[in-house]
Amino acid sequence: MTPPRPRRPLRFGLSLAPDASAPLVRIAQEADRCGLDLLGIRDQPYRRDTADALALMAAVLAGTSRIRVLPAVACLPLRPPAALAKAIATMDRLSGGRAELGLGTGMEPGGVEVYGGPRLAGAASRRALEEAVQLIRLHWSDQNGLRFAGEHYRFAASQAGPAPAHQIGIWLGVTGPRGLDLAGRVADGWIAPSSLVPPKRLADGQRRLDDAALRAGRGPGEIRRVYVLEGDVDGRESRGFLHGPPRQWIYELTELAVGHGVDSFLYGGNPEQLQVFAMEIVPAVREQVTRERAGPAQGGPRPEAPSRAGQPSPHGTSVP
Repeated sequence: MTPPRPRRPLRFGLSLAPDASAPLVRIAQEADRCGLDLLGIRDQPYRRDTADALALMAAVLAGTSRIRVLPAVACLPLRPPAALAKAIATMDRLSGGRAELGLGTGMEPGGVEVYGGPRLAGAASRRALEEAVQLIRLHWSDQNGLRFAGEHYRFAASQAGPAPAHQIGIWLGVTGPRGLDLAGRVADGWIAPSSLVPPKRLADGQRRLDDAALRAGRGPGEIRRVYVLEGDVDGRESRGFLHGPPRQWIYELTELAVGHGVDSFLYGGNPEQLQVFAMEIVPAVREQVTRERAGPAQGGPRPEAPSRAGQPSPHGTSVP
């Protein structure tokens, strides 16, 4: 039996699409003012009219004071890992330790290939991802005489660095069984989008991640669980999972945290609803999760879920 994971403090943040026509820095500054913990910037370099994620990260870190910022996730085939390691470490040092790293194999292999990157799939893409994690950590170490010779990446340097200001987490954006096995072996966190990993798949993914960690001699609690909330806060009635009024979001996020062990949430909906998410939903979820974790005597009843007949609940069943 998998041992229970420790209860991490909850983190909440924003998943920001790099639309070059949007006021991206201003949106990030609003997330910072609202007290959110994380800002994940989607990395889509092969799409037209998108801002470069790493350049945007640097601008956001320079224009904010407390929020942590990461690519969620960096497109590895177009981001050579040694150069990526240096860029993230530099931003971490300049921001006082506010950079993290999300890493993935690229959602659109065709777009990556057109943009000049290698077209890798299946086992080859996972091997490249594992090599990148190893190389990046080597680059951030204090070792000298560095050598790395993998199947996909090679690296040699007389000295590592620069070292980041804090121990940066490497969180992998993977969804398939073999990708989860890899994350369980080597990652500091798992980033899962709700569109690809709905609640009915989330429990299976968590178990696979835990089992892989244990086989690698790690504690499952070492791995942060990040869920990207691809929905919208709107209306008075539910239109399905993560599409409905604030009370529905409070109920569903509480269930994701208490029932599924998610410890970090990135809101990926309409930025115009950012204040509602940050100022209304987040405090209510924190309060309710604290009550439920305290046990039945202190927890009290959970707020009633909104009526949404026939729609899937976070358990993967239908609400009658």
